[in-house]
Amino acid sequence: MAEPQHTLDCDVLIVGGGINGAGIARDAAGRGLSVVLCEKDDLAAHTSSASTKLIHGGLRYLEYYEFNLVRKALIEREVLLRAAPHIMWPLRFVMPHSKGQRPALLIRAGLWLYDTLARRELLPRSAAINLRCHSAGKPLKPEFRCGFAYSDGWVDDARLVVLNAMDACEKGATILTQARVDTLTRKGAGWEAIIDKPTCGGIRVNARYVVNAAGPWTAQMLHVATPKEGAGHLRLVKGSHIVVKRMFDHDNAYIFQNRDGRIVFAIPYERDFTLIGTTDIDYQGNADNVAIDANEIAYLCQLASEYFVNPVTPADVVWTYSGVRPLLDDGADAKAVTRDYRLEVDDDGAPILSIFGGKITTYRKLAEDAVELIAKALDNRHGNWTANACLPGGDLFGAEPQNKSVLGFDEWVRKVQNHYAWLPPLLVVRYTRAYGTRIHTLLRERATIADMGEEIAPGLYEVEVEYLRKYEWARTAHDILWRRSKLGLHVSPEAAAALQDWLTAHPMQFR
Repeated sequence: MAEPQHTLDCDVLIVGGGINGAGIARDAAGRGLSVVLCEKDDLAAHTSSASTKLIHGGLRYLEYYEFNLVRKALIEREVLLRAAPHIMWPLRFVMPHSKGQRPALLIRAGLWLYDTLARRELLPRSAAINLRCHSAGKPLKPEFRCGFAYSDGWVDDARLVVLNAMDACEKGATILTQARVDTLTRKGAGWEAIIDKPTCGGIRVNARYVVNAAGPWTAQMLHVATPKEGAGHLRLVKGSHIVVKRMFDHDNAYIFQNRDGRIVFAIPYERDFTLIGTTDIDYQGNADNVAIDANEIAYLCQLASEYFVNPVTPADVVWTYSGVRPLLDDGADAKAVTRDYRLEVDDDGAPILSIFGGKITTYRKLAEDAVELIAKALDNRHGNWTANACLPGGDLFGAEPQNKSVLGFDEWVRKVQNHYAWLPPLLVVRYTRAYGTRIHTLLRERATIADMGEEIAPGLYEVEVEYLRKYEWARTAHDILWRRSKLGLHVSPEAAAALQDWLTAHPMQFR
């Protein structure tokens, strides 16, 4: 690699643009630390856009006595719902029950514990239900006559990452995508990183502290930085999902129990679809090329077909996605591996903090714990702040998170639809869900459809594409159609190609 053409000096260099890296960048920048975040691909390009998209305590982790993890996640569930009510919302889950499954009394006890482990203000309690007269019973086979219902939250996982990066950037952080760390070397009391970012000729970053939040690549990144072995307890577990045409008309989700002890969710998805997943399989391959295999598709189809009247077959699958979760290796079976996290600091000279494990629900708390370590090492005395701050676009009724933002979201959307009455109502709904109050930035100085620019793909106007490139680091059609949105499910391959052609024909100077 040629001599870098640019040099950046910072307090904290973060390697990895998934949810943990973006969350740490946001927290650290908000405490006045200078931050550079480097991501070798797009933000949320890997694990953080491949979750089941739930903000939840993890009901099934009670079975493995993970009470502290569940309690921590339940607390965070409500913190996050208040902070970003546009990309998160409450979701009711139905668990059909029949003979041969976990005993009903055990499930009742588990749900009672789930309701009471942490303070709950936004979501209703669990309840037993009669599926013969409940709307969720109609799509199910007749042998499922009773069940249970409980509440958790839904999240647009990839947008959660982007919003954290946006907030970090607005607080002074430098966010570099398509920027690979080639070398990471201790230089006295600090670090020197050489970043390969082809669009700007390479960058040298001098940092006082390094955070290794590389997810599945944490071990490799640690090896680049230090010869010490420290990632033997990282275990890669693949989770895969399938998407089929919508299988039911109501807004509840399902949680299905399998004989092997695993559970699978069936969730309303993108208005016209049902999301089914996940699998838990140990993974040894290349994390850059993870994909679902035929056995996983067959497994998810078979389990769903055991519950639904209308069977699910591989031919029904319209899209799949897979991700590799970097979990703590506690020696358990893949489905039982802990989703808790561990923070490890190597301070033999300049400090490097490596992140092991974690789940999307507890990312904010993980980031807070990580920045406490960083702040202490760098003598930064600013206190915790993220628990009482909205993410970009989440300030529907004021700057601070509040219950009203979650419970009154639909009312707020109707007001926004009235304000932008010249736009199709469903398009305004999509904008409010994606951007929250930032819809006003998106539509600034627009008053007619003609002001939106070219309709590059159905429902995708030039003004939105430019917003995503300017504020959200979107570079390619795939970034826009599958991470910043899920429009890829709704448009043809020809429309996707047309978008990429448009992007190529309209280059811009990227951050």
